[in-house]
Amino acid sequence: MSMDPTCIPSSEASNSAPLLKRNSVDVGWDYGVIVDPSNKDRLQCLLCGNQYTGGVSRMKRHIAQIRGDVASCTKATKEDILKCKKAIDDNAAKKKNKKKAAMEIREEVNVVGEESEGDEIENVAVGSKKRPYVLGPMDRYTNINPDSSDTSGFKKTRQPNISDAIWKEKSHKVSQYLARWVYEAGIPFHAIDNDSFKRFVEAVGQFGPGYQPPSQYQLREPLLKEEVERTKTFLKKQEEEWALTGCSIMTDAWTDRKRRSIMNLCVNCKQGTCFLSSREDSEASHTGVYIFDYVDKFIEDIGAQNVVQVVTDNASNNMAAAELLKIKRPNIFWTSCGTHTINLMLEGIGKQSKFKATIDKAKAFTIFVYAHHNTLAMMRKYTKKRDIVRPGVTRFATSFLTLQSLMEKKQELRAMFSSNAWGESKWAKSPKGKVAYATVMSQAFWNGVTLCLKVFGPLVMVLRLVDGDRKPSMGFVYGELTKAKEEIKAAYKQVETNYRPILDVIDEKAKGRLDSALHLTAYFLNPFYFFNNSIIQDDPIIMDGVLTCVEAFFPDNVNVQDEVINRELLKYKNKEGGFGRPLATMGCATNNESYDPVGWWSNYGNHTPNLKRMATRILSLTSSSSGCERNWSTFEGIHTKKRNRLDATRLNNLVYVQFNAKLINNKRKGKDVLRTKEVTNAQGWLVEGGDEEVDPVSGLTWEVIGEAMGADEVLQPRRTTRNIGVRELHEEDFMSEDDTEEEVDEDFESSLVYKIPCVSEYGGNMKTVQKESESINEYGGSMKTIQKESESINATDT
Repeated sequence: MSMDPTCIPSSEASNSAPLLKRNSVDVGWDYGVIVDPSNKDRLQCLLCGNQYTGGVSRMKRHIAQIRGDVASCTKATKEDILKCKKAIDDNAAKKKNKKKAAMEIREEVNVVGEESEGDEIENVAVGSKKRPYVLGPMDRYTNINPDSSDTSGFKKTRQPNISDAIWKEKSHKVSQYLARWVYEAGIPFHAIDNDSFKRFVEAVGQFGPGYQPPSQYQLREPLLKEEVERTKTFLKKQEEEWALTGCSIMTDAWTDRKRRSIMNLCVNCKQGTCFLSSREDSEASHTGVYIFDYVDKFIEDIGAQNVVQVVTDNASNNMAAAELLKIKRPNIFWTSCGTHTINLMLEGIGKQSKFKATIDKAKAFTIFVYAHHNTLAMMRKYTKKRDIVRPGVTRFATSFLTLQSLMEKKQELRAMFSSNAWGESKWAKSPKGKVAYATVMSQAFWNGVTLCLKVFGPLVMVLRLVDGDRKPSMGFVYGELTKAKEEIKAAYKQVETNYRPILDVIDEKAKGRLDSALHLTAYFLNPFYFFNNSIIQDDPIIMDGVLTCVEAFFPDNVNVQDEVINRELLKYKNKEGGFGRPLATMGCATNNESYDPVGWWSNYGNHTPNLKRMATRILSLTSSSSGCERNWSTFEGIHTKKRNRLDATRLNNLVYVQFNAKLINNKRKGKDVLRTKEVTNAQGWLVEGGDEEVDPVSGLTWEVIGEAMGADEVLQPRRTTRNIGVRELHEEDFMSEDDTEEEVDEDFESSLVYKIPCVSEYGGNMKTVQKESESINEYGGSMKTIQKESESINATDT
C-alpha cells in the first residue's frame, strides 16, 4: 500500500521542518518531497529515503522501477509501481495526442493551393506555389517529408545542439510580439487555444515574410461574407439531413443587460444544431402572434415537409403561438423544452424541506470558506487546488455539482477542520467558523448530502441526456424519466410515503410537457424499450399517442394510415420479418454510446417502409431547445458599445458565423453539458445573497439601478445574475476533477491573488481584494481597469 505523503517513516524526518511540496495533483508528489527550497528539482523518496535530482517525473520513474536514468525504489509495492507506471503512460499518451492534434491542425492549412508539375522548389519564399518547408513549432518533434514513405512523423531522440537554442530564442521573440498584441488589443487569454487561431499562425508561417493583414473594411465586408458562405457550405450536410430525417426548429427569447429584446432561432437534426437567425426587436411585444409569425416564416424557408416539431420553453406566449401553429400546420408538433422541464422538477424537489435544509447548510459552508483568504487557501491546500464549488449551466446544476464535489472531498475537508492550522485560526473561534466546523463534522449533514445525490442523481442523468447534442434524445427522454422514477423509489427502499412527494413533483411538471404524443411514440418506437418490455403496447395512453402521430405524419391519406396502423405496426408489435431476427434483438439490447435506434430501423425496418420513415424522423429529433439558449453571450458580445451602429445584416452575419462555430466545436469536444466556465449561476454558493433577484436595500432590479446610474454596463454580467457582490473566479479554480497537469515547474503557493469577497463576521460591508486586472470584452471592446482593493459600493449611495 502507498504511504501517506505527509509522513516520512524515519525518526530523522519526523524531527525535520515541515515537508515541502508543490501545489500539484501529480501522483509523483505522493512519493516525494523537496529537500532544499533553493533547489526545487532535488527530491527525496518517501519510501526508501534516497534523494534524486530531476523533478517529479524522475521520481515516478524511480517508483515505477523503470530502468535507465534512475535507480529503482527497493521499497515500492506492486500497487505503487502500477500507479506510477499508469501515470507515466497516461502523461505520455496525453502528450502524444496533443502533438497529433496540433499536427492535424497544421495539415488542414494550405495557402498555396495544389502543386503543379514543373514548379520550382523554394524553401522560403513569399507566395511560393510549392508548399514551403519552414520552421514551425511542431518541427521540434516531427520530421515531415511529403516524399517519404515513413508516415510516423516523429523524430528519434537526439542530443540538443545550437540549433535548438536558436529555435528557442526566435520562438520566444515571436511570442513576445504576439503577447504584446494580446495585451494592447484586450484579447482574452483563452483565445490562444482556439483552433482557428492555430490555423492562422500556420498559414502565416506557410506564406512567409511580408504578409499584410486585411483592412477593417475587408474584415467587415468581403471576408465576413466569404466566411458566411464557408459556414453555409460546412452546414450543407445538415440541410441535406433535414430532408432525409426531418428537423426541429428551436427558438428562445431573452432580454439582455441593456434591456434589448432578442430572439434566437436554431435548427436541430440528427447531425447536430445550427444557428439560422437572431432578431433584435425591442419595440415589438413578443406576443403569441409575433412568435408564431417569426417561426412560421422559417418553416416556409426550411420547407414545411422537413419540419417535424418546434421546441420552446413553457412561457405563455410560446404556448399561444403553439395553438396558432396547430391551426395552420396540424402535422407539425409544438413541444416543450425537456431541459427547462427537468430543471423545474429539480428545483421543485430541492425546495422540499428535507432537501432544502441540506442545500442551505452546504451553501453556508461554502460561502464561509470562500469569504476569507486564509480559509480559502487552507481548503485549496488540502484539496490540492481543487475548488469545491463547480459552476453549472443553471443554479440547480451548480447545486448538484457542488454537493457532488463536497462528497468527493469529505475526508479532505474533515482533515482541514481537524488540523492545527484550523485550530489556531481566528475563524475557528468565530460563530460562523463554529457552524462550519459543526457542519463538516456532522454525520447527519453528510447523510443528507448522500440522500440529495441519490434523489437528484437520476434526474440529472436525464438532464445530461436531453441537454446534450451527441445524439438525438427524443427517443430516450420518456423512458429514462420512467427509469429515474424507479431509481428514486429504490433510494427510499420502495417506501411510498417517502418517495411519493418527489414523484408528485415529477409528474406535475412532466404533464403536458414530456408526455406528448410525440414523446410517447418515440418511447414506443425505440426498440431498446419495446423489446425489453413489450407490455408497453398494452398501455392505452401510449398507444393513443402512437395513433395520433400516425395521423399527423400522414395527413389526408387514409390508405397510408391504414397500412401503418393495421399492418406495419402489427409486424413491429409481433416482431415479424426483420424485427424477429436474433440480430435485431441483440442490436437493441444495450443502451450505450454506440446504440443508434435510427440505425436499427434502417437495418430491420425495411418490410415496413412507412413506419420506418416515421420512426426515423421521430427518433432523430431533439427534446430540448437549450442549444438555442447556450450562446446568448455571442449576440451580446458582438452588440457592444463600439458595434452598436452595425447594420442588421452585418450583425446577423457575425452572430451566424460565431454561433455556428461554437456549436460545432462544442459538439466535437463533447463537453459535459452541465459544466461551464461562467460563474453566473454559482454566486449563491460564493457570497451571501448571491441568489437574490433584486437589490435588498432599494428593492429595485439591477438593470433599473444600472440605468439610473447611467452605467454602460449593469453590475451583473449575465442574464440571470443580479447578485450581490458578484465574485469572479479564474478558470483554474474550476479545473475538472479529471484534468491532469503538465509536468512543469510550479510555485509552492499560487502566485495569483483571487477576487474574494471579505465579509465581516456580522455581515458588514463587503470588500473585494483583488489583483489589478482587466475586464476585457470578448470582441475587443473597451477595457475597464478594476481598481485594487476596491469596496463594493451600494448603488443607492452612488
